[in-house]
This record gives sequence, structure tokens and C-alpha cells, in this order.
Amino acid sequence: MRNELVELLHEGHYSCVVGKDGEIRTYTRRGVIDLFELYQSDSEFMEGAEVADKVIGKGAAAVLALGKVSEMWADVLSESARRLLDGAGVKVECGKVVPFIINRTGTGRCPLETACDVSEEPEELYPVICDFVAQMK
Repeated sequence: MRNELVELLHEGHYSCVVGKDGEIRTYTRRGVIDLFELYQSDSEFMEGAEVADKVIGKGAAAVLALGKVSEMWADVLSESARRLLDGAGVKVECGKVVPFIINRTGTGRCPLETACDVSEEPEELYPVICDFVAQMK
């Protein structure tokens, strides 16, 4: 992972930074939405890209695997996201691995990570993620 992307993530106060072939894209929204929309609109850019993100749970990990990113950094990574990314052959680096991602109110598990308990296969999780994003809009 290029340190440049991780530094930009923190110094720019971004939620996610994606780099490929000298092009760097930055994102600021919370949760999986930016990665999800990037996958839907420009999956070709994701293929082989490097990603630096603040928090990666299982839903975001599934999107990264579907997008065929080559490597990623997360400040915080859930155990289930780590297993999914390892299974997809994505090179993973992180600041901290946690049992699960905590929801925004701090009262329990992230709802998307909970919804993704149904499978370990990114292709099977994609409709779950689509439904989750549709409900959030």
C-alpha cells in the first residue's frame, strides 16, 4: 500500500481514498455508499486499485472484493471483513482488527455487517448491500 494514500486519507480528513495508475479519487461520506457507487459506476477503475479507508466492515469488504481491488488499508477492519478479503486475494493492511464494526450510535453492531452474516461470498452479499443502500436513501 502506498503511504501516500493513507497520508491523504488522514491529512485530507477523507473517509476513503482510491488510487490507480496515478489517478487518485477522494470520498467523504460515511459507510459503504462511496465504494458502492464507485463499483456501480466505474468498476473498471476499481479493478487493481489501491484503497485506503477509515473503517471496513464485511459489506464494504464485499464491494472491494467484487471490484477486484489489489490492496487496501483500513484504520479499523472487522474480523469478518478480513476473512472475506483474504479469501478474495486482496492484500490487506490495517491499523486495528476488531470483532465487528460498531453502529453509529455505539449501541451495537453495524446494521450492514449484521445483514451480511448470511454469506461469505461477495456475489451473494451484493443484493443484500443493494437493499441496504436503497433503504438508506
